[in-house]
Formats: sequence, C-alpha cells, structure tokens
Amino acid sequence: MIGRSAVERLVLSALDETPRRVPVVLGFCGSGRTTLLRALQRQRGARACQYVDVEHSATTPERFYRGLVSTSPFRVNDAHAIRTPRDAFDAIVSYFTLARTESGRPATFLLDGVLEFRTFESFPGLRGVVAGLLATLARSENGFVLASRYTARAERLLAEPGLFLRVHLPPLSQAEVRESLAAGNGHAPGADRAAALDDEARMVQALSDGRPAYVHDFREQMAALARDGGGDPISALTALLSPDGRLAERCGHCYELRLHRARGYGALKAILDILAQESGLTLTEIAQRLHRTPGSTKDYLSWLEDVDLVSMTRKRYAFTDPVLRLWVRLHCRPVPPQEEEVAREVHRYALERLAQPAPTHATTS
Repeated sequence: MIGRSAVERLVLSALDETPRRVPVVLGFCGSGRTTLLRALQRQRGARACQYVDVEHSATTPERFYRGLVSTSPFRVNDAHAIRTPRDAFDAIVSYFTLARTESGRPATFLLDGVLEFRTFESFPGLRGVVAGLLATLARSENGFVLASRYTARAERLLAEPGLFLRVHLPPLSQAEVRESLAAGNGHAPGADRAAALDDEARMVQALSDGRPAYVHDFREQMAALARDGGGDPISALTALLSPDGRLAERCGHCYELRLHRARGYGALKAILDILAQESGLTLTEIAQRLHRTPGSTKDYLSWLEDVDLVSMTRKRYAFTDPVLRLWVRLHCRPVPPQEEEVAREVHRYALERLAQPAPTHATTS
C-alpha cells in the first residue's frame, strides 16, 4: 500500500469518530480503490468486516441477496419471504443495517463499486432507490466504506452534507514512485543506483500520471527489460503500449467500460478521437470537427464528463487520463500501430509530460 497510509488513517478515523461519517473512496481506473478496501479488511479482520464487490455481483436483487448472505461472516436473520425484487431489496437493506458480528458488535461493510446498485433500478418497484439506500446506510449503527470509479456520478448522489466524507485517491508522488521502484528491485541501492533511481522515479511519475496501477506496470516492464540490458522508462512505456502490452490492455478495458456506462457510444468515441489529436479544445471547436451542432455536442461532452473520461477547465476540454489519451491516439484506428509508430508517439508524449510541473491534488472534500 505504498502512498496510501495517510488515506488509510483518514478512512479508519472516519469509521471510528462520533458521530460517524461514511468514507467514500473515489478514484479513476488504476487508482488503488480495491487494494485499499482489501487492506482495510485485513486490518479490521474478516470476522468483523465484509468486503462486497458490488460492481461484479449486482445482477438481480434476489441473486445479489443470496450471494451476500451466503458469504457473510455475520449473524444473519434470513427469515425474509422474498417473492419480488422489492422484497429482495428490502432484505438487502435490512442485512446491511442490522447485521452484527458474532460478539454482537456493529458490523463493517466495504462496498466496492457501490454505484452499481443502480442496476437494481431497472426492476419493478425500485426506480430511484439508490440515493435513499446510501442515506440509510449512512444513518445505520453499522460502519460502511464505499468506493467508486465514477467520481462525477458519486458527487451528485452524495449531495447530503455531513453524512459522507469524500476521499479522493491522489496520484503517487515522486517519492512514493521511487519507493515502489526500489521495492521492486528487492534490495537497497548503492549510491550510483540511488541517483539513477531518483531520475527514473521522476520520469515514471510524470509518464504514468502517478496512477498506482500504471506505476506497477512500469516497474514490472522495466525489470523485464533490465534483464536484457535496457530498462529505461520510455522504453518500458513503448513496450507497455504495444498492441499486446499490459498497459494497452488496461487502457482498453477502462475505455470500453466507461463508454458502455455512458450514452451516445459512437459520437463519444469520435469526440475522444478528436481530443486525442488536439487537447484543450472549446465546445465550438469540437462541434466544428465533429460536424454536429453545439447543442448536441454539449450533450455528448456532458456524458463523457459523467463517466470521468474528459474534464473541462476554463471552458476547454481534455482527457482526464493522459495515458488513456495516448492509447486512443495509438489504438483507436483501423489497424494496430507498428513498433516505430508506438515509439514515435511515446517520445512525443514523453517530451510533453516531462516538461510539465507536477500537479497538486486534494485528498478529501
């Protein structure tokens, strides 16, 4: 959990304070949300703390409830008569709010991908229930840590002040990236290696945008290349973004996952392609390149913002994730890129990123 000890302490403090607030851990793909929740479960103990992967298990309310109680470490009153999706949803709420440990103490739940409870809103009698569910959890005697990859959507749902503590996972600093690279080395570096490690950490932090999953991929790729006499960060990024590279696969998954949670699939891909070529465009400029009206283009951009693929600063739009922007430029085209094309685009990207100052990020709100 390199670079996450301060966030861990913040979350644990919110769980233990009186009155209790519900920490909501927010972060883009690869920011370490699941890793953090798993670490919290280990600290609290599996008999007192249940991790729930909502994102992958929220199917029907009935099946979700059965899966939830079948893996429960808590005392469960499973006497609910479940005949409808509404019955199952009420049973889920009852379980979350009334479950107790074997010693009779309040339980703690770690709900990963909590916004996927919206899946239930398509069933009869459950329209618009998620906001009420979250407010009910926040007022329960039980403890909850919520996590989501969709920051904009979470901010809208968690509008009630005082009940929730928003915890934004910050990127790794240069010092934390250095610690990660050194840990992958397996032994303390000598003086010459220490100086080189400082330079590598600076480059990896800039090229990866400090995202923990990307830093991990850099570390593994650099170690693999070092066995053949290479191992610099730019060569590692070139390998990672090749058609069969680990980072190319990771970016492709994030890209498709978020687009499928949005609307206007084809038009949104076109806008992302435009912003991959030219960042920082205004609404009018994007509409002209898209050959659509400003009104429809604004709708498309709002849907991209809704799934955190783009953000707006001073009325100019850009990718939230610079690595994903590079991936789109390379891979969202009719044929896979050749090795020399990947190397050329990575070099261009590196020149841009290494010339920029490191950004500062807030952790809570």
